[in-house]
Parts: sequence; structure tokens; C-alpha cells
Amino acid sequence: MSVVSMMLHPDRAEAAELAAQIVSYLTDSGHSVRLLNKEAVALNRAESGCADDDFATGADLAVSIGGDGTMLRTFELVASSDVPVLGINVGHLGYLTEFEADEAQSAIDLALSGQLPVEERLMVQGRIQRSDGGADGHWIGLNEVVIEKKAQGHTVRLEVTIDGSAFATYAGDGLIVSTPTGSTAYNLSARGSIVAPTHSSLQLTPVAPHMLFDRSLVLRPDTEIRISVVGEREANLSIDGRSVAALSDGDVMIATRADTIARLVTSGTGGFQQVLKQKFGLKDR
Repeated sequence: MSVVSMMLHPDRAEAAELAAQIVSYLTDSGHSVRLLNKEAVALNRAESGCADDDFATGADLAVSIGGDGTMLRTFELVASSDVPVLGINVGHLGYLTEFEADEAQSAIDLALSGQLPVEERLMVQGRIQRSDGGADGHWIGLNEVVIEKKAQGHTVRLEVTIDGSAFATYAGDGLIVSTPTGSTAYNLSARGSIVAPTHSSLQLTPVAPHMLFDRSLVLRPDTEIRISVVGEREANLSIDGRSVAALSDGDVMIATRADTIARLVTSGTGGFQQVLKQKFGLKDR
């Protein structure tokens, strides 16, 4: 018997319908299913409910039913426990959810029997050193750490130091430190580099910079990136889209590779390249 933790998109009826089918299938097959309390009640499976802190405990597999946002929520809860995540897409085409609804049961069976490859993905960590000597964090993300302006209509000044060496002071909307997995998320919309998701690196990408240098940097995975807020305009720190802290003049956000490695179940059929082709309308010649 295996323990399967399941996360579903909270606002998509098709996600709830598919989740109910999978829960029945797994329990009938002798497996144990774990759901967050709110989702367990919604599926009339209160006996399978658990708190966030218990979601990953003892799990052999995590199943995410939704889109990339649901996948990020799942990794947030299970990555530090080394639980592999299998993503089932319901809705828009995503980069992380490799399996479709009609493949769900067979993909889960194959994953539980160890017949599907599991990719290891680098994660990024952010923490804050306050100007008064205090500290906040650590937060980890699969996609990115973002430090952005708080005030609309104004830029924020951000001083960047790379591995202890002063690099540049950016004026703009913000800076993104992304993983290879996150290179196709916010980093992509900011014209950052697309990096193969299993590559080991960090990307530093400016958001709407008010300066001639607007290039994305692809850096070694062991790079330490320090971003200091300069001046009276505050900045906001977010991790994978979650706002976690505000920074003021003299506060420093430190981004590094996280010790935690995310584990993603894949089909092994080159899904990343196929999603890129579909997203960008690329055709074979």
C-alpha cells in the first residue's frame, strides 16, 4: 500500500471531479489518500483530510490536479520531504503539468511502481538582512525570487552584488532571480533566457529597467546574489508569486541555490520541448 497526497485547483470544477475519481480508484486499489482538510470536505472525504504540516508526512507520491500554480503549491508543501510530484493538467497548457486527465490513473500507477522517470529540479532560496541587524526568511521556491517596487508609477533602485563583488545598481520595476524551471515563468515575460529545466544555474533578469543594460544573466548554481534597496522607495519580496516581505532602504535580499531539490515525475518523452513548441507556435519544417 502506498500513501498518495493530492492537491487540486480550488476553483476548477473539473479538477474536483477528476480528484474524486482518482481518490475512489486509489482507495479501491488499497492505497491511502491524503487531502488538505478544506479539499477533503469539498470531496466528501473528511476522513482523508490533514493539516498543511502533515500533507507530506509519509507520502510516497504527491499528485497535483490543476495547472502550474497548483504544482507550485504542491511543491511548497512536499519538496523539503523529498516527495516526487506528478502533475495532471486541467485547463490551460502549462510547463509543469505533463499529464492530461485521461492519462491520470495509468500515470499514477506507473509512478507508484517506479516505472516513470523523476527529474531533479534546482530550487532557489531567499532571505533578508535588515538594515537594523535583524533577519527574515528563509523562503524557497521552484520558480523564482522576485524583488519589485511597491509604489505604482515609480521605479525602485536595487544594488546588486554577485559573489561579494559589486555589479550594478538597477533602476526599474524590479529584479528576478529564477531557476531553470522558472525561466519560462515570470522570467520569460521579462525577456529572460529560456533554460532547460534540468540545467543547474540561476538567472538574474531585470524587470523594465530604466537603463541601457537590460540583459538577463545566466549564473553558476552556487552564486550568491545580494540585492540591496537603495533610497526611500520600498520594495516587495515574493517567492513563486507569494508575497512574503517588504524591504526598505538598506535592507538586503540574499538569493542562493536552495539545499532542497524538487522531484518532478515526467513521462520521459521530451515534454518540455513539446510545450515550448505549442506555446510559441513552432512548426516542424
